[in-house]
Amino acid sequence: MKPEFAKITRDGLWDNNIVFSQSIGLCPLLAVTGTATNGLGMGLATLAVLVACNALISYVRALIPPEIRIPIFVVLIAMIVTLVDMVMNAWLHEMHKVLGLFIPLIVTNCAILGRAEAYASRHPVAEATMDGVMMGLGFTLALVVLGAAREILGAGTLFASASLLMGESFSWMETVLIPQYKGFLLMALPPGGFLMLGFILAGKKIIDRRLAARTTRPVPVGDTLVEQS
Repeated sequence: MKPEFAKITRDGLWDNNIVFSQSIGLCPLLAVTGTATNGLGMGLATLAVLVACNALISYVRALIPPEIRIPIFVVLIAMIVTLVDMVMNAWLHEMHKVLGLFIPLIVTNCAILGRAEAYASRHPVAEATMDGVMMGLGFTLALVVLGAAREILGAGTLFASASLLMGESFSWMETVLIPQYKGFLLMALPPGGFLMLGFILAGKKIIDRRLAARTTRPVPVGDTLVEQS
C-alpha cells in the first residue's frame, strides 16, 4: 500500500475518525443507533454518498470556480443523496422506512461537505475516492459499534431484524446473546445513546494515551534519559 493510502486508511478508521476524533455527524449517530442493524444501514448509505461525492468533486474540481465552490458542492451532494435515497427506497424499502428522514438529511452532514472542501477538491480522484471509502467505513464502524453496544445492553440481541430490514441473505447476522434477557430500557432511549457514546469516546482516549506512551518512551543515553519515538 502506498504511504499516502496507508495514512488515509489510518486517519479514516482511527486517528481522524468522523465520530471518535472529530465528533461530528452526531445527529444520525444518536438517532438511528438503537440497534446495530440500523447503524449498519445508515453507515452504508453515508459511505456510498461520501465515496461518490469525493470522486465526483475531485474529478470536476478544475471546472469549479473557487468563489462559488461551496454552493456547487452542496448541490452535488444533494444530487447524490437523492439518488441513494431512491435506490434504498427501491431495493431496501424496509430499511428505508426505518431510517426515514435521516437518509435525506445526509445532505446536512457536515462531514461530507468537510471532506469535499478539505480533501476531495485538492487531491486526485484515486486519493479522494480512497479518503471517501475510509472516512465512510470509519463512520459506519462508529454507528455499528454504538448500535451494537446499545442493542446488547438494551435487548440482549445483536443485529436484530437484519433479515427483515436488509433481506433474507442477512439472516445469519441475527444473534441472541443473552437468552431470556428482559432488557435495559435506558439503552434504547436517547439518553442511553449519549451515555454509551461518552463511554466509547473515553475508551478511545485511554487507548490513544497508551499507544502514545508506547511510541514515546525514555531510553538511557550515557547518564541521561532521552525520549525515543
